[in-house]
Amino acid sequence: MKNKYYPNLASPITINGVTFKNRIFGAPMSNPELDPDCHMRREELAFHENRARGGMASVAIGLGIVDPDGRTHTKEVKLYDVMSLPSLKEVANVMHRHNCNAVMELAHGGKYAGARSHGDNTIPKVYGPNDEINPEGLQVTAMTEEDIYRIAGYFADAAMLCKEAGFDMILLHGGHGWLLAQFMSPTMNHRTDRWGGSLENRMRFPLLVIEKVREAVGPHFPIEYRMSGAELIEGGYGIEEGIEMAKMLDGKVDILHVSAGVHEDPAAFVLTHPSMFVEHGCNVYLAAEIKKHVKTPVATLGGLNDPDMMEEIIASGKADIVELARQSICDPYFAEKAFSGNKDDITRCCRCFTCFYNYLTNRTFCCAFNPVVGHELESFSAPPATTPQKVVVVGGGPGGMEAALTAAGRGHSVTLYEKNSRLGGALLSEQYIPFKQDMYNFVKVMERRLAKAGVRVCLNTALTPEQAEAEKADVVIVAVGAEPIVPPIPGIGGANVVGLDALHQDPPALGQKVVILGGGLVGSESAIYLDGLGKDVTVVEMKDDWASDAYFMHKNAMKIYVEKSRIQIKTGTTAKEVTEKGLLCQTSEGEELLEADTILLAAGMKPDRGKVDDFYNTAPRVFQVGDCIKAGRVVDAVTAGYYRAIDI
Repeated sequence: MKNKYYPNLASPITINGVTFKNRIFGAPMSNPELDPDCHMRREELAFHENRARGGMASVAIGLGIVDPDGRTHTKEVKLYDVMSLPSLKEVANVMHRHNCNAVMELAHGGKYAGARSHGDNTIPKVYGPNDEINPEGLQVTAMTEEDIYRIAGYFADAAMLCKEAGFDMILLHGGHGWLLAQFMSPTMNHRTDRWGGSLENRMRFPLLVIEKVREAVGPHFPIEYRMSGAELIEGGYGIEEGIEMAKMLDGKVDILHVSAGVHEDPAAFVLTHPSMFVEHGCNVYLAAEIKKHVKTPVATLGGLNDPDMMEEIIASGKADIVELARQSICDPYFAEKAFSGNKDDITRCCRCFTCFYNYLTNRTFCCAFNPVVGHELESFSAPPATTPQKVVVVGGGPGGMEAALTAAGRGHSVTLYEKNSRLGGALLSEQYIPFKQDMYNFVKVMERRLAKAGVRVCLNTALTPEQAEAEKADVVIVAVGAEPIVPPIPGIGGANVVGLDALHQDPPALGQKVVILGGGLVGSESAIYLDGLGKDVTVVEMKDDWASDAYFMHKNAMKIYVEKSRIQIKTGTTAKEVTEKGLLCQTSEGEELLEADTILLAAGMKPDRGKVDDFYNTAPRVFQVGDCIKAGRVVDAVTAGYYRAIDI
């Protein structure tokens, strides 16, 4: 019986004897940290189990390394160590509890291995197609014939270990610049023997690995092969050669998983992991082209977060399978919601790179919109209240909405007061910005959840401390946000100066020539938006760098856009005076008048502590949430809102 909402996306598919219950697969995600022996901890098991619980047909664990010399960092499962078997069995078991197939990715860092400390002082042996010095300054040794066959054997041994552990499929990582891709690549493989040169020679090592793996696991065990349909780098292969590679893999593996790019190239990185500045599904065309030439089922991915788009991909024959990574962090129950007719409750990934940043720096799972992710072991839902209480939330931004929703979900009686006519706070600025639509969608999703949870929402109500005290609430949560920083310069109150609320309408209330005062994250993103509207945009920033408060992956994506745009960014520049003609600035070379029709104020935000402090003693317990404590990111506000509601 077909699903009435997504008949194609929800339809089962059988791969080499293994049935997957639908066409949404969990793309491989490695773990932010492992235990000292590089085995998966309970925290990782709980995270991946929650992905399985959410309705996907499979979940892939990323970066199982087949060779101790193939490690690139400390977050990789040792598939060359039999002592990994117990934790691998646990992974397979937790997937199977939810009728979800378990998949393990097999990889080798090749010339990028050994780049990060493994906790000892030994100098690692780094192998690759050629003798060279890698970006970390380590000597790379060209693999001999013996090395090639030895490492192919390691892949086979690792695949056998995964099969023994109860995994349902293995995924060979032949994309993104890892070892197999290094041999496939004309830019990375400069060998002159039978393992390099022609396409046939460059494919010889990946095909040998597949052959050895197939011998190890037998004919009736699915093998998925991840490849970049195009390298998307200067001198790299394009889709034409990607098609020829796929033809050579056709019939030798059971799924062709078509990704894109080379991970270590900054410009390609934001296409391999699409940023918010590129369209959703930007890499689907690669899979669609390859599918025309092969019989093997084809999987696609690339910033997908819309079940309607996924249904069209499957229905139109562009691919047989879609794969999700970041979207399954943002909303692990994506598939379940789509197939049960609740797509309007899906929290869509906004591709802000919060997850990547925290993975690499704080070594945690994290999401701007999902405060529970990474803490699944503590609880899969907020614990019910022991004694229901009356809760008043002052402020309807993301922190206030999350606090109200979580408190109501625990059984408290909640009223939320918002001074404006709409909920959303600072996120209302995103409504008309094309690359921020997923952030505005979060506001709409939260509005619907608040209504469903029975939260009483009072708009156009600037609740005073006296009114809050008169409510006789047990708890008051103050989430009044922050206010713009207004530089004390002459003319700043002029009619040609506007705040970010000018972006709350379409088209924005701005002239043709716009000078943005403030080159932080918000000002820089506003510049990109206005450039897309055809405005003449100049950004003025006092610091020596722009968007210095952005995550470095997001900054890289913005930099790529700005380099191709007409945006002018003036760092090390101080605003002196607003005039009728524009903004008078001080630069290292003297004064400069930047002509402008409109000055857009984006100099940052600051909490109004006086307003916040007035709410002390308005209830037995008073909490503060979000920007009213310290102006920050959405993730900070949402997380604080969730945990303050847990504290009730």
